[in-house]
Amino acid sequence: MSDYLIRATGYNGHVRAFAARTTGIVEEMRRRHDMWNTATAAAGRTLTVTLMMGAMLKGDERLSVKVKGGGPIGQIIAEANAHGEGIAYVTNPHVHFELNDKGKLDVARAVGTDGFLYVVKDLGMKEPYRGSSPIVSGEIGEDFTYYFVTSEQTPSAVGVGVLVNPEDRSVLAAGGFILQLLPGTPDEVVSRIEERLGQLPQVSRMIGEGLTPEQILERVLDEPKILSRTDIQFRCICSPEKVSQALVSLGKEEMTALIEEKGEAEVHCHFCNERYHYDKAALEEIMQEM
Repeated sequence: MSDYLIRATGYNGHVRAFAARTTGIVEEMRRRHDMWNTATAAAGRTLTVTLMMGAMLKGDERLSVKVKGGGPIGQIIAEANAHGEGIAYVTNPHVHFELNDKGKLDVARAVGTDGFLYVVKDLGMKEPYRGSSPIVSGEIGEDFTYYFVTSEQTPSAVGVGVLVNPEDRSVLAAGGFILQLLPGTPDEVVSRIEERLGQLPQVSRMIGEGLTPEQILERVLDEPKILSRTDIQFRCICSPEKVSQALVSLGKEEMTALIEEKGEAEVHCHFCNERYHYDKAALEEIMQEM
């Protein structure tokens, strides 16, 4: 089944909602970075939320998210745009612990709780929007819930999950949802949503059982009105052309020194883990364009 996300409203427009199945894109991230299980769960949850936040944007707008909790995983960096394209990586992908007392991957231990969640949105303005909030649990979903309330003043509920095969580390299921209350939402609607959220199974379990994003929203919104559906894909902004341009920007003096001293160059993209290698002949060819 392909990855995709949906935008919807519920309860006569009082609630806006997003839901996504991200199993494929999280597996692609895990494979590229050789992530261990707990790192995959932490980064996968972050990427899932970031993709849904991307669905809140328009046109060529994009956003980046940084989760820096002081734990052994280091930083989690994720980016997404309004077209369902996203990417993520962590400082240390080789992090894994035994299951916590709830029988779940110990994401909080990997992420840490001494730090902040940062969001930067490029909205085409002179200056980007910047928001941040303290990390409250390290579980990612709760941290983004707190971010929306404190930094964007939007009462929200965020649920995300990643199910990892303990044997080969592959991603079996990943996805999530975001519910946001709009101004004037009646108290009875709030109570109804809270009741249903309390009865909701784990997101990874629902995705693993084959529930679609639409069916997940139906669990909490009765009859959600679907506004759009967007396919999700793993896509990095790096390319051979952009890397060559970066080398050109070094200038003739630095490029000459690079050719004479090393005779080659390798550029590594942290987001997608691609490595671009240039031998002496390739570097000399780039020099001719300067």
